[in-house]
Amino acid sequence: MDINIGIPNDQRQAIADGLSRLLADTYTLYLKTHNYHWNVTGPMFNTLHLMFETQYTELALAVDLVAERIRALGYPAPGTYAAYSKLSSIKEEEGVPKAHDMIRNLVEGQEAVVRTARSIFPLVDAASDEPTADLLTQRMQIHEKNAWMLRSMLE
Repeated sequence: MDINIGIPNDQRQAIADGLSRLLADTYTLYLKTHNYHWNVTGPMFNTLHLMFETQYTELALAVDLVAERIRALGYPAPGTYAAYSKLSSIKEEEGVPKAHDMIRNLVEGQEAVVRTARSIFPLVDAASDEPTADLLTQRMQIHEKNAWMLRSMLE
């Protein structure tokens, strides 16, 4: 069935492709944050364990929002590790970093998600796609705040 929401197919496809990259970044950051929650040690254990749990829980909800927006635009949402590996700007790392490095890696991950979300805005603006713009704005606010909170722990 044709989709007629006032956004031409080529623009919907381009936005869905951008959102697929955002979904991959968000899921990769979720996995990294959950991994750190499980494996953090040291004097800041309790603080970081709880902070990471709060962040990965929010990210788990976010992947659903992004995937559902892709579906609303009429395209399949990627849902495999292989797809995320190809699409994500966030790289996995081997081993278990020290707590300080975990924080630094998560700052970089949060900032990467913001950059990916921001990169989709020209497509969204050109298509007058307000629902996607709203989603991107919300995601950017959350990730910028998380990056700031994590960065503050490094000072």
